[in-house]
Amino acid sequence: MTPVLSPRIVEVRQGLLQRNDQVAAELRSRFTAAGLFVLNLVSSPGAGKTLLLERTLTDLRRAGWRVAALVGDLATQRDAERLARSGAPVRQINTHGLCHLEAEHVRQHLEGWSLAELDLLFIENVGNLVCTSAYDLGETRRAVLLSVTEGEDKPLKYPSLFNSADLAVISKSDLAGVCEFDRSAALAALAAVRPGLPTLELSAKTGLGWEAWLAYLQQERERLGSS
Repeated sequence: MTPVLSPRIVEVRQGLLQRNDQVAAELRSRFTAAGLFVLNLVSSPGAGKTLLLERTLTDLRRAGWRVAALVGDLATQRDAERLARSGAPVRQINTHGLCHLEAEHVRQHLEGWSLAELDLLFIENVGNLVCTSAYDLGETRRAVLLSVTEGEDKPLKYPSLFNSADLAVISKSDLAGVCEFDRSAALAALAAVRPGLPTLELSAKTGLGWEAWLAYLQQERERLGSS
């Protein structure tokens, strides 16, 4: 049986989300004024966000892009240390048990950065398929990763997150055969939850689909500049 929340709990939750939306709107205005494209990466733990981001930051910097990243995690600095090897500015956000990032986390960790001197900011969210769907971070686009190791039905089990996304990335595609991943079933699940959702199939390890991924970032960045 689904628990019934008390009116007070509902009121507090609505207040938190309202406050978050206010801060997110402020951030979005700042990002837009600076001409900064911001991508929020969300997924379950272990879907490959950090490896994807490490290679992306490295390649974009080599191509002359001005990129940076904020990395959310419950504890440790490990992900930020990995991403810093790319040479891009990186800051770790430790949530200390909170299962998602909030707009206020992003605002606090932007201090000292000149947004106008960046082309693209990545936000690697905490690994979670539930809470992250409810919190706007002021991002330009939200990309959700679906790893072939997770199974094809994740979009059906977590429709809110996939429905809130602007892009679906099927990650670790080099392992599809080993995992007996049913590509058709996965695409059907995505279409059932969010018809027409753009989808890329990638392997950050082997480079499968990599040019399409970089082209997507370039396209969206240019679209922002022309709007």
